[in-house]
Amino acid sequence: MQAPDLRGLVPAPVTPFTRDGGVDYAAIHRLGSWLGSFEGVKGLTVLGHAGEGTFLERDEQLRVIEAFRESVGDRLPIIAGITLEGTQVAAEEAKRAVKAGASAGLVYPSHGWLRFGYQDGAPQDRYKAIYEASGLPLILFQYPDATKATYNLKTQLEIAALPGVFAMKNGVRNMKRWDTEIPVIRKERPDLQILTCHDEYLLHTMFDVDGALVGYGGLTPEPLIELIAAGKAKDYAKARAIHDRLLPVTKNVYHRGSHMEGTVALKHGLVARGILEHATVRSPLLPLAEGAGEEIAAALRSAGLTK
Repeated sequence: MQAPDLRGLVPAPVTPFTRDGGVDYAAIHRLGSWLGSFEGVKGLTVLGHAGEGTFLERDEQLRVIEAFRESVGDRLPIIAGITLEGTQVAAEEAKRAVKAGASAGLVYPSHGWLRFGYQDGAPQDRYKAIYEASGLPLILFQYPDATKATYNLKTQLEIAALPGVFAMKNGVRNMKRWDTEIPVIRKERPDLQILTCHDEYLLHTMFDVDGALVGYGGLTPEPLIELIAAGKAKDYAKARAIHDRLLPVTKNVYHRGSHMEGTVALKHGLVARGILEHATVRSPLLPLAEGAGEEIAAALRSAGLTK
C-alpha cells in the first residue's frame, strides 16, 4: 500500500454514540462528511483516545473504520489506531483494519510499557512485525516524556528507518526534548512526515512540523488549518493571534482535571457547533460537571466558531 500524504491537518474525531450507548453510525457519516469538506484536512484518524477506540467491541471498531471511510469516500485516507498490547494480536488488528478500509495505522505502544518501560529493541520489533503481517503504512507514535513508553532518540530513529514507517505523531510534551530531538530526526530521516499531537501546546510545536494529528482538529478544523499554514510560513504573529483566539476553547477542552475529559468536552463542543445532538460517552469516561456544555459553547462563540 502507498503511504498517504498527511502534511496538513489530520483530525482524530470522536466516536458518536446513541443516547443508549450504541455506536451512532449516522452521526459518524455527518461528522466525517463535515470534516472531509475542509480543504487542508488530509486524513482522519479513528479508534484513538479521542475516539474511545479501546472502549469499542471488535465488530464496532471495524464498522467505525468502514463508516468513516464511507463518509469521505476516496477523498481522504482513514488511519486506524492499532492499540492491542501483544505484537501478534496487534498485527492481526492491523490486518483487520486493512480489510475495513484503513489506509494507514497509528501504532500505540504496548500498554505495559506505560508502567514498566520496554526492552531495548522491542518497539522496533513491534513495528516491523505489524507491517510485515499487514502491509499497512505505519505512523510512529511518540508518547509523553512523563510515561515509560516514551521512546528515546535512538529508538525513534530506528523505528523511523523501518520499511513501512512513513510518519511520526509526536506528543512528547517535554519542550527540551522537542527542541533537541526534532532537528535530529529531520536531519537523519528527511522523508519522515512529522505531525504534532500537542493539542494544548500547538503554538510552540507548529513551526517544526508538516502538520498536526490531533483530536482538537475534530472540533476546530478551520483555525487549526490556518495555524498550520502560519507555522509553515514562519509567521509567528499570525500563529500567535490564532492561538490567542482559540485559547478559551483550549482551556475549556484540554485544561480540565484530566486530559481524558477532553474527549467529553470535544463532544460538547460538537453539540454546540450543531454536528452532534448530545455528548454521550462510554465508561470509564463520565459526563462533565453541570454547566460545562454551556461554558464550552461560550468559548466557541468567543472564538467565532458558533453564533
